[in-house]
Amino acid sequence: MEVLLTNDDGIDAAGLRALREALGDVADVTVVAPAADQSAVGRKMSREVTIDEREDGFAVHGTPVDCVVAGTQALDLEPDMVVAGCNRGANLGGYTLGRSGTVSAAVEAAFFEIPAIAASLYFPGTDVRYQEFDPDTPAYAEAARATRFLVDHALEAGVFEHADYLNINAPLPPEYEPDSPASEAHAPMRVTRPSHVYRIDAEREGESVVIHDHIWELMAEGTIPDPDGTDRRAVVEGEVSVTPLAAPHTTEHHEALDGLVAAYGD
Repeated sequence: MEVLLTNDDGIDAAGLRALREALGDVADVTVVAPAADQSAVGRKMSREVTIDEREDGFAVHGTPVDCVVAGTQALDLEPDMVVAGCNRGANLGGYTLGRSGTVSAAVEAAFFEIPAIAASLYFPGTDVRYQEFDPDTPAYAEAARATRFLVDHALEAGVFEHADYLNINAPLPPEYEPDSPASEAHAPMRVTRPSHVYRIDAEREGESVVIHDHIWELMAEGTIPDPDGTDRRAVVEGEVSVTPLAAPHTTEHHEALDGLVAAYGD
């Protein structure tokens, strides 16, 4: 299997290194990743990017979406799958899907009709810990193990006949979080759906507006309001969350809109 590996934390990130090492056991991996950190850029795309060919892959001076487009359309790669990650920090909840550079790389691959996986590492804590925590490669072991398993088996199992891409979020290994529910050798895996719980607010401080995402605080306390079956509930309970998703926006028939459109001519 040929895998194009990208991320949004940059080509030198420990999470990408962890996936490259793990996937090397089951696939031929080519790295096409941003030259610098491109976190939370969503599906931003550049008109032109420069590319540095390195011993460990291609460093793209652009976004994760640029990497997928460049890798599949300009670098003569023909990947059977695109894998994005492993991200330093979780990508959980429906409201993060369009914001995440990691997930956006998988979405872009899906539009090229290439199966894709986005992988992220969840570690409990507030925004302060997110800024300070610098996980080493072994910290991504659970995420790398789950990603390798799905890369190795999902195509043959027919998973991508029903899903365009998978969004994986995995906890830290037990040695990093001794009190985690995932205290056994490996975390179990659960199929989930994106949570719709939203806890963001903002306050004005002089000439600035400070935005707070209170979900991280709730997750650190283990008091999240997310129901069973959601991605956030799974990782808080020490499980690997796997969410099957579709890339195109869905549409639904609305009689009220039909009525408005019919009345427009009047």
